[in-house]
Amino acid sequence: MTLYSTFILAVESAESKGGLFDFDATLPIMAVQILILIVILNNIFFKPLTKAIDDRNDYVRTNIAEAKERLEKAESLAKQYEVELAETRKSSQAMLLAAQSDANKIRSEQIAATLAESQSQIVEAKAEIEKQKSEAMAVLDTQVDVLSRQILEKLLGNLVK
Repeated sequence: MTLYSTFILAVESAESKGGLFDFDATLPIMAVQILILIVILNNIFFKPLTKAIDDRNDYVRTNIAEAKERLEKAESLAKQYEVELAETRKSSQAMLLAAQSDANKIRSEQIAATLAESQSQIVEAKAEIEKQKSEAMAVLDTQVDVLSRQILEKLLGNLVK
């Protein structure tokens, strides 16, 4: 209860001096002090702080804008490189097909030339064999004639001459 009684005494003493709020010369002095404090804090603390915050925001905004520009440029370069890569692949595929076609053509020509050469060699060899056969037959015919005459002469004696 002592706390309550102390509070009542404080309220009674404040009422005797003019109430809860005393409006004397201290109120305008306090108001002026608060305004001076606000101006001082504003000039010394808040303006540099807000300037630093604004500068930082501007820096972040410019970095974000530059990053977006770089990203767009990188994406456009990537698309351009993809298009060029596709064109290069197509041209290399076409070159490869052309090279294969040329190689097949050259191979076919070489095979045809080799076949023609082998056919001509076969024909020449057959002709040579036929020539040698006919020469051999002619030689054999003469030898057969000679041998058959010799056999006849030996068998028949001198009657066959």
